[in-house]
Amino acid sequence: MEPSKDTDPAQRILEAADALFARQGYDGVSVRDVARAAGVNKASVFYYYNTKEKLFERVMTRYYEAHRRALQDAFAVEGSIHERLHHLVDGYLDFIVANDRYPRLVQGLLLSGSSELPLVSRGIGTLFEWTKTSLADVAPETGPKSTRQIFVTVAGAVMNYLVYAPALASSWGDDPLAPASFEERRAHLHWVVDLMLADLDASAPTG
Repeated sequence: MEPSKDTDPAQRILEAADALFARQGYDGVSVRDVARAAGVNKASVFYYYNTKEKLFERVMTRYYEAHRRALQDAFAVEGSIHERLHHLVDGYLDFIVANDRYPRLVQGLLLSGSSELPLVSRGIGTLFEWTKTSLADVAPETGPKSTRQIFVTVAGAVMNYLVYAPALASSWGDDPLAPASFEERRAHLHWVVDLMLADLDASAPTG
């Protein structure tokens, strides 16, 4: 969907770039492509964002900021560690559903070996550090039950669902992206979290 001509030019450029980067990858998009999709001239892209690199950085930073807020707001809810981690998973899943281009952007960059990989590393690293701090009292820092493994497991379980979903419809017999399918996925992720926590509780030292 093309950005509305009624919106601010800077916002139209950002939305057009977001869609193009997700579809074609960073290296497959030119400033001319962005300008055409946004309905502006190339000079406007340079005026608002200076370079293609800066434009891409703004696209990704917007996602990382929203991602971090979603996780922080979810984990801040009062309750047991089980309840709080359920909220954390919910926040993550809701963010990904609302921002379905984000998994494609990240995975496209990781697979392409783009020069913009350091930006992805910084963004994901910030999310990981926040998660590690939040789970410091629940899991160790290293090892098979560590916070870093929990982060990768949950992040991958959420993001890859959106990546694989388009290919699953014919096998599943229904729409993996339908609201009912997302609720089924949510319940599954709660179950996975509960299994991890139960094992952590069972292996915790006593006395």
